[in-house]
Amino acid sequence: MSRAPQRGNKKEGRGESPKSEKTLRQYYRALYRAWGAQHWWPAETRFEVIVGAYLTQNTAWTNVELALTKLRGAHILSIEGIRRVPVRRLQRLIRSSGYFRQKAARLKTFVAFLDEGYGGSLDQLFAQPTGKLREELLGLNGVGPETADSILLYAGNHPVFVVDAYTRRILGRHGILPEKADYEDIRELFQRSLETVALDPKPGFPAPQLESGIGPATHPPSAMSTAARTALAQVYNEMHGLMVGVGKHYCKKSKPACEECPLRPFLPEEHSTTAPN
Repeated sequence: MSRAPQRGNKKEGRGESPKSEKTLRQYYRALYRAWGAQHWWPAETRFEVIVGAYLTQNTAWTNVELALTKLRGAHILSIEGIRRVPVRRLQRLIRSSGYFRQKAARLKTFVAFLDEGYGGSLDQLFAQPTGKLREELLGLNGVGPETADSILLYAGNHPVFVVDAYTRRILGRHGILPEKADYEDIRELFQRSLETVALDPKPGFPAPQLESGIGPATHPPSAMSTAARTALAQVYNEMHGLMVGVGKHYCKKSKPACEECPLRPFLPEEHSTTAPN
């Protein structure tokens, strides 16, 4: 599989520097030492990952889990299931995820795209070059960069880093990039930063042996979270999960718990005890 295309040169004055890249590698090592594998994405099949990527837009994962449970119970959490289910029934089943009418239509659109372009085959879909497939996904109704990259990385094993709101908040508070920086600038910075980590066959630290319920990982191992991946895709996978853990448990939108965070040693002094909303 080809690597996602890069967009031009690094930009001066926006935090994109060798120093920033080194810092992000330090973040990865510090978080992985502390917490180990995060088991993203929690799913049993590639198609379940895709459905989850659509449903998690603008809602909490707990709401997505409820919708997935209902789809699974109705025996339609599959390409064939979404293809044949009447749209109104699909809307009812995914209602807990919010914006259920739009999301039902978008799931139908994805299956139609898969059928028309790839004969309904995820194998054929994910065999496409990363850049080409990313452009096609971004051309679908309701698919933005975060959704497209989640599908590419977690369902397709394509080496693309996923940028979310947690990542933006952490970078902003740590003075690496503005929270409202361009998505592609953030993605490319992470990809450059972590490439060398993936090339190291012995990163120098083992995964910690955490007791049940300790650490930010909220998902048990699943078929997809433990699936074989390329080294680079695995590093991007872990880093995204680790950043989510920081954002959910420490770098909160309000009342950040900086003193307890594993990234506390890297935080600029002006944010050592408080951070902006």
